[in-house]
Amino acid sequence: MSAFRPGWLPSVLVALLLPGLLWLGFWQLQRGDEKRQLLASFEARRTAEPISLEQLEPMRDPAYRRVQLRGHFDSEHSLLLDSRIRDGHAGVELLQPFYDQSSGLWVLLNRGWLPWPDRRTAPPFDSPDGVLQLTAWVYVAPSGGFNLRSGAATEGWPRLITQVEADSLWRQLGRGGLPFEVRLEPGPASYRVDWPIVAMSPSKHLGYAVQWFSLAAALLGLFIYLGIHNAREHRHEPSHRHA
Repeated sequence: MSAFRPGWLPSVLVALLLPGLLWLGFWQLQRGDEKRQLLASFEARRTAEPISLEQLEPMRDPAYRRVQLRGHFDSEHSLLLDSRIRDGHAGVELLQPFYDQSSGLWVLLNRGWLPWPDRRTAPPFDSPDGVLQLTAWVYVAPSGGFNLRSGAATEGWPRLITQVEADSLWRQLGRGGLPFEVRLEPGPASYRVDWPIVAMSPSKHLGYAVQWFSLAAALLGLFIYLGIHNAREHRHEPSHRHA
């Protein structure tokens, strides 16, 4: 007589759920490893000496490279990136075209976060005049870039947007520029520039992996218990024989 009788329905459920739970656990471990590599790359590049746009332009992997800029802002074509939250407060990020004189290229420079408590009026900001020397770093979105989508205010400047693609902006303005966002480092021209590098830390991914593996272990343990329990119950049932 069998010592393990889980039943067909629990067996089917375990066969369907257990591989999925294990896959989710290993996927979270993989994501955590990717985040650790990303943070290591970020730290290495953010501590390096800034380079010029001429050196940056041919690079296949420009993400997080520090750059030295010298030129001026275009204050007439400002973008306000909507729905940016800091410390529980709603706000926007201010992006402005910046002309780099040495390379002759435009960059879309993110000057940081601004609070926006009253959406009936545009958030106040100023634009430095004259030639400036600034240090910034390249931000490349994990999804491969932004798409230009206007928010409620589609006419006039500053323009409220929900996402930005630098290439689309340069085409609209008829200018030559880099296809990614450049984020300003702390300085006189910056606002709040404490961007998170990753939305979820490697430790959180590890925590989620532990949860998925724990669920898989609990499911397997319950399956084993049920199989042994049913087998014992079956052994204690009186046998009925028919002539």
